[in-house]
Amino acid sequence: MAAFSSHSYQCSTDEAYQTCSKGTTSAQVLIGTQPRPAVLSLQATGVAAEAAAALTEFAPQALELAHVNPRGQIVDWLKQQSGKAAGKTTAGTWTVEYSTESDSDQPGAILTLTDTLCKVDCGAE
Repeated sequence: MAAFSSHSYQCSTDEAYQTCSKGTTSAQVLIGTQPRPAVLSLQATGVAAEAAAALTEFAPQALELAHVNPRGQIVDWLKQQSGKAAGKTTAGTWTVEYSTESDSDQPGAILTLTDTLCKVDCGAE
């Protein structure tokens, strides 16, 4: 997550995740001993449509900073989710899930990538 810090993101760590945020967007990486993050979550807060647009704009740089590939395929798929409440696909060795939250205390859009190669400590407790 050092790459995020060098791009003016504010980063912090809790029990399970390291989070870097700027404005209404944030990236969360599951902390662990895996060679690459087992879970990466990109989020944008706000009204669903606005948050989805912010997430789509944020995703290319965030995926690059997190060294995720095939990021182009993931970003193209995310753009196709415009106007949808949720979706799921696979890209390379990642399971990619998109969702929007509107009936919660933190409405927004979320893109979650889960490493299909991860076998141990692959989720937050």
